[in-house]
Amino acid sequence: MKIAVIDGQGGGIGKSIIDKLKDNIDSSHEIIALGTNSTATTGMIKAGAKCGATGENAIKVMSKKVDIIVGPLAIMVPDAMMGEITKEIALSISSSEAKKILLPLNKCNMVIAGIENIKLNKLIEIVVEEVLKEI
Repeated sequence: MKIAVIDGQGGGIGKSIIDKLKDNIDSSHEIIALGTNSTATTGMIKAGAKCGATGENAIKVMSKKVDIIVGPLAIMVPDAMMGEITKEIALSISSSEAKKILLPLNKCNMVIAGIENIKLNKLIEIVVEEVLKEI
């Protein structure tokens, strides 16, 4: 199974997800780091992704080729992450047939009604559990 972890800015969320995922999956599953910028991609590769790519086109292409997409909810919102999420990125992720497992963060001027105030580390654990259920 191919799992894309998508992140932007410094890639901290993606790094944390990959760090927890790699310890819980076997080598038959491939973690692919997709960053909106090279800093995010590099950080996720250092965390243990098998490979990675950077930018809008990489995300557009790989969104069609993976089984699971993991990242913050903002990856599906145009202009989120201080403008790093383009309309094309948001569209390619949201229209992908891949299962999307997203962190519901109240950031990027978005408030997700009904979401408890759960610490980021706990949200990442929940996301990893959901990925493991899928594989």
